[in-house]
Formats: sequence, C-alpha cells, structure tokens
Amino acid sequence: MFNEIRNLIIQLLKSSADDYEIEELKNCKEDTKLYNGLGGCLDSLALVSLVSDLEALLSEKFGKDIVLADEKMMSSRNSPFKDVNSLTEYVVQKIEK
Repeated sequence: MFNEIRNLIIQLLKSSADDYEIEELKNCKEDTKLYNGLGGCLDSLALVSLVSDLEALLSEKFGKDIVLADEKMMSSRNSPFKDVNSLTEYVVQKIEK
C-alpha cells in the first residue's frame, strides 16, 4: 500500500506543478521536500491546495473520507509535510485506522 500511496502523491504533485507554478514538482520523487517552512517548495497556499486535492483523491480511490490536517497533525513535532515519504507514511497510517 505504501508504494501505491506514494505514487498517487507523486502523480498529484507532478500534475499540479503548473497550477502551483513550481518547476521542481515536475521531477518530484520520494525525497522531494514539500512545505517551504521545512525547506520544501510549497508555500502555505499550495500546501492547503495539495491537502484538499489529496483528500479528495484518497476518498475516491479508497471510498473513505480521510482528514489529513487535523489537530493531532498540527501539534505533531514531526510534520508529515516534510517530504513525499513522510506524507506517504502519514496517509498510510490514516487509511489503516
């Protein structure tokens, strides 16, 4: 499941590169840094858009509503939006609950 989720995230980022106007996302891979507060390429608006798009995609794919930006995540010491792999791990945990 990890690889499937990671591939979905990478595909979503690559397809959104032009919308976000972020060239680095066109060559996105598992270690691509995401949120710019953590050294990544997404600003807060692009991050919110990514979360929204990803939640919709996951709901469609798995038939389960998943909320990625919740209180627990916001207070988490290690942000799941550091890079693609950390986001993938976070999503897998959410799906398996």
